[in-house]
Amino acid sequence: MQKLKLYLDCCCFSRPFDDFSQDKIRLEGEAIMTIVNNCEKGVWDIFESDILDDEFSRMTDLVNKQKVLELYSSTTIYVEINDEIINRAKAFHELNIKPFDALHLASAEYAKADIFLTTDKRFINRAAKSDAKIKISNPAIWLTEVLFFD
Repeated sequence: MQKLKLYLDCCCFSRPFDDFSQDKIRLEGEAIMTIVNNCEKGVWDIFESDILDDEFSRMTDLVNKQKVLELYSSTTIYVEINDEIINRAKAFHELNIKPFDALHLASAEYAKADIFLTTDKRFINRAAKSDAKIKISNPAIWLTEVLFFD
C-alpha cells in the first residue's frame, strides 16, 4: 500500500500552539500532533512548499515561529512554486479563495496530494465549491475518518 501524501496549510502547523481552552481548537491541535507523529513514523508523508516557507518567514512571534518550524521539520516531500501553480491559484482566487489559500490549494493539487488539511472552515466551504481535484478536510474530521472508518 502506498503512503498517503498530506498537504497541511499554515494554520494546521500553528494549531497545536493555540489556546486549547476551546474544544474545537484542542481537538484540531491533538489531531495535527497525531498526524505529524504518524508522518515521523513513516506512515504518511507531509508536503513542504515554497508557499508555506514564505508564510512561516512572515511570522513575527519568534517563540511561536520556532515551535511551528520544529513541527514543520517533519515534512518529507517538497513542492516548488511554478507557473502552473500560479495560474491555477489565480483561477481559485477568482472563486473568492484568498491568495495564500489559493496558492496552497494549487500546490497540493499540482503535487497530487491525497488530502489537503486546513482548520479554516470558510476555506473548506469555498474550496468545496471549486473544481479542485483534491479532497479538502479539517484535520480532526479527516483523522477520525481514517482511524475509525477506513
